Amino acid sequence: MYSTKQIQQLQKQSKELLAKGEKDILSRLDELRAALRFHEYRYYVMNDPLLSDAEYDRLYKLLEAAEKEHPELVTSDSPTQRVGNSLNKDFETVQHLVPMLSLENSYDADDLLDWDRKARELSGLETIEYCIEPKFDGASISLIYENDMLVRGATRGDGVEGEDITNNIKQVRSIPLSAPFSEYGIQQIEIRGEIMMSKASFSKYNEWLAAQNLAALANPRNAASGSLRMKDPKEVARRGLEAFLYHVSFYTKQKKDGVTDLFDTHSGTLQLLWECGFRSPQKERIIVKGIDKVIQHVHDFEELRDTLPYEIDGMVVKVNDIALQDRLGMTTHHPRWAIAFKFKARQATTKLRAIEFQVGRTGAVTPVAKLDPVSVGGVTVSSISVHNEEYIREKDLKIGDTVLIERAGDVIPQIVKSLAELRDGKEKKIVFTKTCPVCETQLAKEEGEAVWRCINIECPAQVVEKMIHFVSKDAMDIKSFGEANVRKFYEVGLLKDIPGIYRLDFSKISELEGFGKKSVETLQASIESSKKQPLHRLIYALGIRFVGETTAKTLANAIEHLLDLVNKTEEELQQMEDVGIKVAASIHGFFHNDSNIHMLKELEKLGLQFRNVKRENTSAAVLQGQSFLFTGTLNKLKRNDAEELVEQKGGVIVSGVSSKLNYLVVGEDAGSKLEKAKKINTIKIITEDEFLQLIQQ
Repeated sequence: MYSTKQIQQLQKQSKELLAKGEKDILSRLDELRAALRFHEYRYYVMNDPLLSDAEYDRLYKLLEAAEKEHPELVTSDSPTQRVGNSLNKDFETVQHLVPMLSLENSYDADDLLDWDRKARELSGLETIEYCIEPKFDGASISLIYENDMLVRGATRGDGVEGEDITNNIKQVRSIPLSAPFSEYGIQQIEIRGEIMMSKASFSKYNEWLAAQNLAALANPRNAASGSLRMKDPKEVARRGLEAFLYHVSFYTKQKKDGVTDLFDTHSGTLQLLWECGFRSPQKERIIVKGIDKVIQHVHDFEELRDTLPYEIDGMVVKVNDIALQDRLGMTTHHPRWAIAFKFKARQATTKLRAIEFQVGRTGAVTPVAKLDPVSVGGVTVSSISVHNEEYIREKDLKIGDTVLIERAGDVIPQIVKSLAELRDGKEKKIVFTKTCPVCETQLAKEEGEAVWRCINIECPAQVVEKMIHFVSKDAMDIKSFGEANVRKFYEVGLLKDIPGIYRLDFSKISELEGFGKKSVETLQASIESSKKQPLHRLIYALGIRFVGETTAKTLANAIEHLLDLVNKTEEELQQMEDVGIKVAASIHGFFHNDSNIHMLKELEKLGLQFRNVKRENTSAAVLQGQSFLFTGTLNKLKRNDAEELVEQKGGVIVSGVSSKLNYLVVGEDAGSKLEKAKKINTIKIITEDEFLQLIQQ
């Protein structure tokens, strides 16, 4: 971006400005701003500063003082304008100039070979030139510049619309507030990128949080993503965010003599962004011909993953020729000219020190491995569920073992295996408990199951877990209650069962530490409001074994009153959608247990919604009689919202793939349900966008 002569001139200019006082600087404000932009670029983009932090701060304060004294001299791209003057009250929704699509994912060489084959068949070429760059693990953003000025920054949102976060974007110093696009004939341009927090900045910020007695952030990606929607731009600035810009999605330009057109190739657009002062993956990218070299490079780069100053979770492979990209086109979900190669799950080794046994709401006793804390993918792991006795035996786990762990999908930690070759003879066999660790009742295991259970329904652990489930978000959604409060109220004797939730003594709660007048009033209002929750939520909240949210809705739609289920035989229950033999037996058993019926009658007296308030059958029921199932990660809708849309339009949600399923809606990283559905010709497999089009018809 800067020639050697310009660098020398700006450095000299900086030293001269440092020698000036506030009164002498007014005539050179433009020079001062240019110098500060240069040093921001050297520090945040090049990572090669030419001034000390103290010298930079002095220059910045000179400009800040001058502009404060003469506000009429402030320019919109001044470095001082990165920090907003006030807090954002909300974020306006804005539309992207071009939709931000997802990328198709690949996990091995076969996926890449298949993608390359399709691209060659569509293009008619024998070999294609590809540009490969890191897949940055941060938060996606879209920037718009007009007449060289940054006019808007937005989140990805649903791909079509995002949230206007321009004030927060200005806190990211590797994003220039103005860029010389006009030198290339560009009038308007929309560029895409990723907001990130480097490993060093993440560590430094967590140290600062610890010093303030605040909870540490989980990982750099979450830290970056959460920062973008903070209300206070100054707090955003504190986090030291960075940005990589890697794609030009839209531009308007005029032909300009003597200027090289960089829009013929993707690598050319990266060069353009670099020359305009952006931190694009100009150094990290590579151009190769043929998929074999792509495969070699992505595997080689995976070995370098931990040496990078920032987190990446794979590589992105793009057709380099822009004209060929246009010919290949895109689906409603992803471009055909790009694919993401995902790296293997993060792994680490550590010591297994002990096994603790935990009791769930259905009485299931789950062994939990206690480990020497270890960082995996930016998250410290010290406990991992090892599921059941058979799992422990299959993995050949012993206390004292060195174990290999990974975060599957970079999220859920699991033990891959024990490293038996590292044993020294001091390891101990894991003995599965025969009695409940809480109430000491003898455990039982049903035939054909791997799980041991405590059969004492009055076991304190089960009672507490059932109440935690009852108040949870997807159940009765009693805000301000949560697990911590359930446990606290139970321990001090204010709560002993589910009906007790609606009989809480709020005067005694107000005497507890941490419960002021406002928090008590909020809790009381939330509990009262939950009485109006629809019947299917109440059924799910009861925690009946095998009854999830979908089955709860099926049951609610089949009855007028909750206690109608008392009169349903197992055979009648099995006639309902997705209710098999085991599920029917569980439901029947629940509604023929005297203690459960007594609890339900108490809840009805307390005012909970026991009747099914059915929707009116209107012409809007365009999905009447159609069944749906969702798999994978949706980008534009939350899973619950999508299911609600189906039901509003008269359709039903089923819990599994079978010949009764009409539509399988597939999101990112779809798993076994997709493969199973492909084998049943009657199932229509559609994308999220196709689903949205369907319900709008």
